[in-house]
Amino acid sequence: MRALTADLLLHAYAAGIFPMARSGHDPRLYWVDPEQRGILPLDQFHVPHRLRRTLRQGGFEIRCNSAFEAVMRACGEPAPDRPETWINESIIRLFVELHERGLAHSVEAWRDGHLVGGLYGLALGAAFFGESMFSRQTDASKVALVHLVARLKSGGFTLLDTQFVTAHLSRFGAVEIPREEYRSLLSDALNRPAWFDPFFCQGWELALE
Repeated sequence: MRALTADLLLHAYAAGIFPMARSGHDPRLYWVDPEQRGILPLDQFHVPHRLRRTLRQGGFEIRCNSAFEAVMRACGEPAPDRPETWINESIIRLFVELHERGLAHSVEAWRDGHLVGGLYGLALGAAFFGESMFSRQTDASKVALVHLVARLKSGGFTLLDTQFVTAHLSRFGAVEIPREEYRSLLSDALNRPAWFDPFFCQGWELALE
């Protein structure tokens, strides 16, 4: 079996497929190419009113790329609604390499000096592949998602891939589209320039525009 490298991983994402492990303890990976693909249309992004109040209160410090591997490992921790993870050591190794190459990014929510929530993903062209998120305090991952969308809009991204649609993501406007429609959107996005700015200084309100 051909060893999975960071470059091969990039080719896979550009082709519309992604890897998963059956558990964090299983070293094997398998490729996923869903018939129905989850996306979060950036021009239809919705922020629930209660979350808007949380954002206005500003209880979290938002950072980007300051603790990338820690975010990945937190995303791989068991949770009440997710006893098993699809993130194994191979995925962590590959994404850390992509992060070091400036292609994978994390958006982090901090409070009192502690990492309490966040998400990570991969940027290629004007496509951002959202991989996973975690929360140790109420609304922490949701706040990180809003700040991610603000950065994507500011940087000229056109596609936010969520892979699948969960009840959590559907509240923000995530939808499923057929594989062929997704590939068309992906092809267009890969041929557009975009910039993920870790030092983005505009407000979260940009996510609502």
